[in-house]
Amino acid sequence: MVHKTPSSEGASWTSDDIWAGAHIRLRGVEHADWETHFLWDQDTNTARGLDRLHFPRSREVAKQWSERVSLQEGKVDDDFHFEIETLAGELVGSIGTHHCDRRVGTLSYGVAIRSEHMRKGYASEAILLVLRYYFHELGYQKVTATVYSFNMPSISLHERLGFQPEGRLRRTVYTQGQHFDELLFGMTREEFEAQHLSMRPA
Repeated sequence: MVHKTPSSEGASWTSDDIWAGAHIRLRGVEHADWETHFLWDQDTNTARGLDRLHFPRSREVAKQWSERVSLQEGKVDDDFHFEIETLAGELVGSIGTHHCDRRVGTLSYGVAIRSEHMRKGYASEAILLVLRYYFHELGYQKVTATVYSFNMPSISLHERLGFQPEGRLRRTVYTQGQHFDELLFGMTREEFEAQHLSMRPA
């Protein structure tokens, strides 16, 4: 059950299910998700914004990927690939944590929403759900997000969520015959709790 809360700052919802927001829930990968991810691989713009353009992936490779990732447990290094689906069960994107360091308390992540589902608040909810879990359940204290300088929607998203600009790595991305910068954004657990009041521990 999702409860609306009248907060003027940050998220305006809480939930009895830690993995559910007002519009989406996070879940693990199922082997049957391979076909959706295979179709997503055909979206050049999404691939470019996430990482880089890779050689075409076969259906069999997509099946092997989903089978492998569906067995993830997140017990070794806290890296985890989450699927993002609407509360009605439609798969709309994914978010994955990486470079998780429990000793220092730092993590990074990447998030992707399919183009036809963008600008509905799904990425924001997914990020906040992940951060709530890593900050309040696993004890992490700082998150860093890397955004390519040509990805204006992602830059705006992180600014709206209260991330602070922390640096620029010049000309470290190459795509479409041009070099671009990587922008670093960060947020501490204290900043997260101050920006998103309804995400604080009860």
